[in-house]
Amino acid sequence: MKHTGLDKILGRVEDLDSVNLGILVQRLARERKMQETVFNTIQDGILVIDSDGVVQYANEAASGIIGLKSSDIGVTRLWKMVPDLAQSIDRSTVSGKKKVAPVLSREVELNYPEHRIVRLYMVPIDAQVGHDDSGGYVIVISDITEEKVSMEELIENERTSSIVRLAAGVAHELGNPLNSLTIHLQLIERKLKKLGLEEEGQKLSESLQVCQGEVQRLDGIITHFLEAVRPQKPELNELDLVDLVDEVLRVQEAELRDRKLDVNVEVDSELPAILGDRGQLKQVFFNLIKNAMEAMQAGGQLRIVTRKDDDFVYMQFIDTGSGISEEELSRVFQAYYTTKKEGHGLGMMIVQRIMREHGGQIILESRKDRGTVITLQFPQQHRRTRLLK
Repeated sequence: MKHTGLDKILGRVEDLDSVNLGILVQRLARERKMQETVFNTIQDGILVIDSDGVVQYANEAASGIIGLKSSDIGVTRLWKMVPDLAQSIDRSTVSGKKKVAPVLSREVELNYPEHRIVRLYMVPIDAQVGHDDSGGYVIVISDITEEKVSMEELIENERTSSIVRLAAGVAHELGNPLNSLTIHLQLIERKLKKLGLEEEGQKLSESLQVCQGEVQRLDGIITHFLEAVRPQKPELNELDLVDLVDEVLRVQEAELRDRKLDVNVEVDSELPAILGDRGQLKQVFFNLIKNAMEAMQAGGQLRIVTRKDDDFVYMQFIDTGSGISEEELSRVFQAYYTTKKEGHGLGMMIVQRIMREHGGQIILESRKDRGTVITLQFPQQHRRTRLLK
C-alpha cells in the first residue's frame, strides 16, 4: 500500500514538537474539510455506525434520506432513528460479541421522513487491533424510488396496453355479426311489409323494431368503447380546466338534478391554462363525475376544487359517497375490476392512462362509508417544456 507524507508524519507523531503538531492539526483539518466536501457532493447517502449502531458520521444526502439532524450524530442509534432500516438488518451482525457479518446488499422501504425505496449497501469496518468489538459498518444508501416507480409504471402501461389491444380487437370483431344482423333485420322488415299480415304482422313488426333498437344500442356501445380504449397520443392545446369541467357538468346536469345531488366548484382565481387534449380530458372528467354520482345517495355533495403550486395544477373531485374499502382501493385501476352491477371495469384504467399520457398523475384516497377524494395532477406548461428538452 502506498503511504502519503501524512502517513509518515503520523507514524512518528510522538516525536513532533508543538510547532509541528500545530501544522499537523491544521493539515488534518484541511483534509477532513476536503473529504467532507467530497462526501457531501455525492448524491448517495453515506453513514458510519459503530458496533452499537450509533451513527458516527452522515453526509448531507444520508441526513436527508433518513431525517438525521446534526445533533443526532454520535448520540442516536440507527435502529431508533429508522425502524424500517433496523428491521432489514440483523442486529446481531453489529454486536461486539459476534463476528462481523459479510457485506450486505438489499432494498428497503422507508416511511420517514417521507416514503422512499432505497438500496442499502453495508460494508463492515475491520476490527481495530487490540479491541474485541468490531469497528461497525459503512453504509451506502441509494434512493431508487423513481427508478422503482418508473419500472412499475412501465410494466403497468405494457399490461394495460395489451389488455386494451385485446379488448379493441374483440369489440371490432363484434361489429361484423352486428352488421349482418342489421342487414337481415332490414330484409325481414321488407318481407313483412310485402306480406301485409294484419294482427300477427303487427306483433312481428313490433318485435322486429325491438331487435333493431337493441342492435343499434350494441353498435353504439361498441363505437364508444373503441373510441375510449384505443390508445391515442393526446393532441395538446392550451386548455382552461375549469371551462372544460363546466362543459361536462352541463351535459350531466339533468342526471345530477334527478339524483338530487349538489355540485360545488371552488376555483383558484389565478389557475393557469395547461396543455391537454380536450376530448380525452372531458372523458376523464365525465368518468370521475359519473362514478361520484353513482356512489352517492340523494342529498350527497360533490366538490370540485382547483389549486396550483410552482410546477403543477391540481383538480380534486371530493364526494360524500359510499367510499372504497382498503382491499378494493388497490384494485381500482385494474382492467375489468368494478363494484357496479353493470360496469365494464375499464373506466378508471382509461382515466389513469390518459393522465399518464398528459404527463400527470391520479391520486385516489377513500374510506368506506366516508367518501372518496380523487386528485388529478397536471404539469404546468413551463414544467412540460423542461421535461421535453
